[in-house]
Amino acid sequence: MKTITVKLTQNQIKELKERYAKLPMRFDIQYTHYQIKGSDFTITAYTSGKVVFSGEGAEYHASPYTDGKTESKSSSQTISSPQAVFHAGSDEVGTGDYFGPITVCAALVTEENMKHLPIHEIMDTKQMKDEVILQIAPKIMDEITYSLLVLQNQRYNIIHQTMNLNVIKAKLHNQAYLHLAEKAEVMPDLAVVDQFMPENRYYEALVNEKAVYRKLHFETKAENKYLAVACGAIIARYAFLKAYEQLEETYGVTFPKGAGTHVDTFGQALVKEHGPEILEKVAKYHFSNTQRIIHHD
Repeated sequence: MKTITVKLTQNQIKELKERYAKLPMRFDIQYTHYQIKGSDFTITAYTSGKVVFSGEGAEYHASPYTDGKTESKSSSQTISSPQAVFHAGSDEVGTGDYFGPITVCAALVTEENMKHLPIHEIMDTKQMKDEVILQIAPKIMDEITYSLLVLQNQRYNIIHQTMNLNVIKAKLHNQAYLHLAEKAEVMPDLAVVDQFMPENRYYEALVNEKAVYRKLHFETKAENKYLAVACGAIIARYAFLKAYEQLEETYGVTFPKGAGTHVDTFGQALVKEHGPEILEKVAKYHFSNTQRIIHHD
């Protein structure tokens, strides 16, 4: 079985679709125009312009566009692009919020998962309402393999005394991937981290770790490009929101998100009722909000 990848113009992609108009087609795969299924081949046309021919008949059907110059690859190889079907991705949530934990999730997406995921509802979490995330995340969690880590602020404040936020995030992403690798039958060649620090600095932060997952691809804004990263972000956001619910149930108040002046106002009322030590339990103490809350007039 072979896989051939070529780059086509939008007109060529349209003509290709017309040529195979009588064959079964799918239009529900994220980042694709369509996927065509033949008896001995599959053609997947991506919105990036890449078109992948796979199957025993791949060479024949790709030949009009290769001129014999494109070498085929074995099907065991993952296409190293944002559109690779079998891939993993990780992202974190909560690092910019004064209240609430830091959550990190590494997720694995397979071709089979693609058939059952609510793909059209999955997008950048910053563009999704929290109530939608609370509805969609359980569906994703039921379908895919993932590893979720939740670092509560009381523990975070202790750790932060000896390492900065980026180092903490690196350790969390690393642990998430190590756990994911334990759960998965096999890990893909493409495993993405939504980049928050340079690759060399990331591995430097892990120099004292007993085990390091090294087969990683670092890319900024990866949540908008890789389905697995988007799934990881949604699951991480879901865990963050559920932790918020628990926090609010414990203290009987609605905690604000973010780290703006509205958080300061809420924090001042919280400290007045529970004392300043409450911030070490529920907030990221090193944020500048702490000084504004404690020393306000």
